[in-house]
Amino acid sequence: MDNAQEAGTSSTQEESSHTSETKTSIYVAQAKKLIHRRMLVGIKDGRFFIGNFYCIDKQGNIILQDAVEYRSTRRSSPSPMEHRGVGLILIPSSCRTSCHVDCSIEEQLSLLSLNRQI
Repeated sequence: MDNAQEAGTSSTQEESSHTSETKTSIYVAQAKKLIHRRMLVGIKDGRFFIGNFYCIDKQGNIILQDAVEYRSTRRSSPSPMEHRGVGLILIPSSCRTSCHVDCSIEEQLSLLSLNRQI
């Protein structure tokens, strides 16, 4: 490969890297806006957790702090849901079925538009 071809390849890689970094920084900025917001996360076995959003990793695992677990009770009781405090909890992305954030309508719409871009 001659120098001109190497320079062209390097330039293309830099542009691709810059575009990827820009997308990542947009996602990071959106995630930062959610920190310490109340979040409700549903998981596959029917339970759900309500807590303060603490962080999310590249794999999509979510950590909630001051979380409370809610689950349906099958026995007859005055309350159809049982709950217990669990504190800090990691919810794997593979278990998650839903995720809702306590925020304004405008913020919800911007998060939906971000979801379509992914």
